[in-house]
Amino acid sequence: MATKKEKETSKYYEAVGRRKTATARVRIKFSEGKKEIVVNDKNYTEYFKEKEHRDVLTSPFIKTGILAFSVSIKTSGGGLRAQAYASRHGLSRALVLANPESKSILKTLGFLTRDSRRKERKKPGLKGARRA
Repeated sequence: MATKKEKETSKYYEAVGRRKTATARVRIKFSEGKKEIVVNDKNYTEYFKEKEHRDVLTSPFIKTGILAFSVSIKTSGGGLRAQAYASRHGLSRALVLANPESKSILKTLGFLTRDSRRKERKKPGLKGARRA
């Protein structure tokens, strides 16, 4: 049977982030001294090859000053950029669940806002969504 201390250390915070058609299911577990981010069973530096995507992903931790954590992200849909922003949205929401004081920081940066913009559909009789 797990002791109370083991239950506290095994606790994780889960949230879902979305952007366009991309969805990211995020789990954060706070650990001592180590920083680990796994995206779709790969290290985040392997999954997101571009530096911009990696910076977007780690920005909630940098802005809130949290240095020790273990993150597991399952993402699908959209492109890599949309997946990075969806992951950032999910991370921010999970951080607010874990630490409500960080909400004001993340809200002013716009990390808690879901970007609902999507591609507009093509209309009948036109060559594109709006082009005649």
